[in-house]
Amino acid sequence: MPSNKSSWFSNINPNVFLSTVAIIAIFLALVIFAPNSFELLTQKMNQWVINSFSWFYVLSVAVFLVMLIYIALSDMGKIKLGPDHSEPKYGNTSWFAMLFTAGMGIGLMFFGVAEPVMHYVTPPAGEPETVLAAQQSLRVTFFHWGLHAWAIYTLVGLSLAYFAYRHQLPLKIRSALYPLIGKKIYGPIGDSVDTFATIGTVFGVATTLGFGVTQINSGLNYLFGIEQAPSTQVVLIIVVSTMAAISVFFGLDKGVKRLAELNLVLALLLLIFVFITGPSIYLLQTTIQNAGQYVSNLFVMTFNLYAYQPSGWIGGWTIMYWAWWISWSPFVGMFIARVSEGRSIREFIVGVLLIPTGFTLIWMGFMGNAALFSIMHEANTTLLDAVQRDSSVALFEFLNNLPLNSVTSVIATLLVMLFFVTSADSGSLVIDYLTAKNENSPTWQRLFWTVLIALLAIILLLVGGLEALQSATIMSALPFTIIMLLICWGLIKALHLDVTKMHALQAARITPRAIQNPRSWQQRLGLIMHYSHTEEEVQAYIQSTVNKAFVSFQSELKRRQLQVKLTKLENGMQLRVDHQNEMNFIYQVIATKTLSPSFMSDMGTNEDNSYQAEVFLREGGQGYDVMKWTEEDLLQDIIDQYERHLHFLSLVRISE
Repeated sequence: MPSNKSSWFSNINPNVFLSTVAIIAIFLALVIFAPNSFELLTQKMNQWVINSFSWFYVLSVAVFLVMLIYIALSDMGKIKLGPDHSEPKYGNTSWFAMLFTAGMGIGLMFFGVAEPVMHYVTPPAGEPETVLAAQQSLRVTFFHWGLHAWAIYTLVGLSLAYFAYRHQLPLKIRSALYPLIGKKIYGPIGDSVDTFATIGTVFGVATTLGFGVTQINSGLNYLFGIEQAPSTQVVLIIVVSTMAAISVFFGLDKGVKRLAELNLVLALLLLIFVFITGPSIYLLQTTIQNAGQYVSNLFVMTFNLYAYQPSGWIGGWTIMYWAWWISWSPFVGMFIARVSEGRSIREFIVGVLLIPTGFTLIWMGFMGNAALFSIMHEANTTLLDAVQRDSSVALFEFLNNLPLNSVTSVIATLLVMLFFVTSADSGSLVIDYLTAKNENSPTWQRLFWTVLIALLAIILLLVGGLEALQSATIMSALPFTIIMLLICWGLIKALHLDVTKMHALQAARITPRAIQNPRSWQQRLGLIMHYSHTEEEVQAYIQSTVNKAFVSFQSELKRRQLQVKLTKLENGMQLRVDHQNEMNFIYQVIATKTLSPSFMSDMGTNEDNSYQAEVFLREGGQGYDVMKWTEEDLLQDIIDQYERHLHFLSLVRISE
């Protein structure tokens, strides 16, 4: 009988769990005992990654977006993330709220005002603090937070949901590689993939938590005069992590879902308030213009590496963002996958790619343009100086110029805190599942990761290692980008097979039911088993049974004043109905070489000498075998195909 102690760890995947904890421990030891050397090393490695692989990040993210558009527009989009009869578990409102708050919520609060202002002051190209710089600042901000960011999340979420709910594989990153490596996903390769994903998620959430408390601290300092100091921020991390732990304890439906819905409501209220109290018409005009410029320049921006005018800007912004989104993609992708069961792939891609992007453009457009309006038209140099000095105060300094600034600052601070709680609790749930054998983890196991992330953020905050962690996050994204490209390959391969099966079920020819001499189900089974036949056997069948069917059809159509010509071909026979000035009907039966089914390898088949009697029409081979069909079967099939041909001719005449 197992002990209580051993049962505590019965759901842990030791290879992933222990290796993740060991790597984090080594990272912390280096930061604590050799902070200067480690920070210098990470900065140099980070710069090397940006200089050497910026093209790789840009090209990979472009591939992700193009591939998702292709999948959504093709027949692959019809496939369900689950059985064909499955329905979505969550309604559209709850679904959107959860995927949005987990993926972008906190970033919009932090950068909604700060990033457009920073690009306005230091644009990637052109003169700063001009009208053109203002337009460029919003276009670049849209680019960083728009379709490309959500394409990264959508790809990972789609692959996880597809393989988990459609093919009953574990809801883990490793499952996306099943079409490429098969059952090896359950071995060391799969463990390594999940370990990479877990470390990237831990670093990403801890970095966001560490930097994010500075914004909460700024809000509290503005509202209540609370000192902006590391000690205050440590307390804030503990408070936020405690709230996240409570949410984790309640689970996905009761905890994360309710917080996500509350976040979305508060964010909408704040956005509407800024729109009403700000320059409303100006915000509508500029946001629409910015969106149009973003869409029209999307292709150019996607591949713009500033190769002819290197300044380091792309490394500090675009590449940093792409790497950050990629490092967050296992966490956000898995979270989105868990709440998307039952939706079609097209619905998933359109929903995850377009709806959050649309809300993001509205948020960034209203917040960013309102801030720029205050700077450009109201000479608000205080906001400009505050953003340049400390970007964490940008939102509160901006709200200070609007009515009810005390109330809105309280709402903004609460929003930032709730967004952090949502990111921390959903991140902990995902990390727990990546390192566990199944979803039924004990409570301590789920809370362990919440505590570890908080501890990591506190230690790095105190020793000044958050910059090093940010660099490590960017570097950790490089190997996972390669994994994501493999995920693309495996996903396309599996979806193509699924679509082929879907088409086969729709287009497969069923053996005609004989009317005069009905055959038993055992006889029908014998026909569809497709036993191997030699070329001589198929040719003999064509010269006898097929020839008789063609002659019978020819006789009947001649009686109806139509000319039918029968022709012997090299490997079969052809029936041709002459329609004079319209397209003639052609029906052929050809002896073609085929591969014997592997499941019939013990039934005397010979793969090197296996033939079938395949039907060919004017358009080519139809992919079905009529060997052993009776004369009546063949006549029924000829009539079916001829009826389709006549229907086609009638449609052509109508269109003319």
